[in-house]
Amino acid sequence: MAKLKTGDPAPAFEAVDQDGNMKTLADYRGRKLILYFYPKDNTPGCTAEACSLRDGRDTLRRMGFEVVGVSPDSEKSHQGFIAKQGLNFTLLADTDKKIAEAYGVWGEKKFMGRTFMGILRTTFVIDEQGVIEKIFDKVRTKDHFEQIVEAYQ
Repeated sequence: MAKLKTGDPAPAFEAVDQDGNMKTLADYRGRKLILYFYPKDNTPGCTAEACSLRDGRDTLRRMGFEVVGVSPDSEKSHQGFIAKQGLNFTLLADTDKKIAEAYGVWGEKKFMGRTFMGILRTTFVIDEQGVIEKIFDKVRTKDHFEQIVEAYQ
């Protein structure tokens, strides 16, 4: 699949959230969506990123954004992550990695001399009509919320 770029239509998706409710891209039509992909619940970088978005959610909402996180973790894992970190947004369970593949963020990673497949931490900002408006592929986990706000100032 070709790498997505700004101006491309966002790939449609369908997945269950932490509560078992089916969510689709169409559910967010008419609102700006911050769709962020992260590797794993309760890991240091992913926790820092989620907490940054949690802490900035009110500001992001005032700017017209909804926040949705996506990882290959299960609904149950997401429930625990939300409870432990007090997260205030939806997490989607992409256990079959179909959403990650559609968005081109499932790929080869290298860590400590080892090569493996995993989520390439990426955030897509999707406009009200379902078009990709911005892509963050160099995510600053500790201040990701500020990184998004800065891009819109």
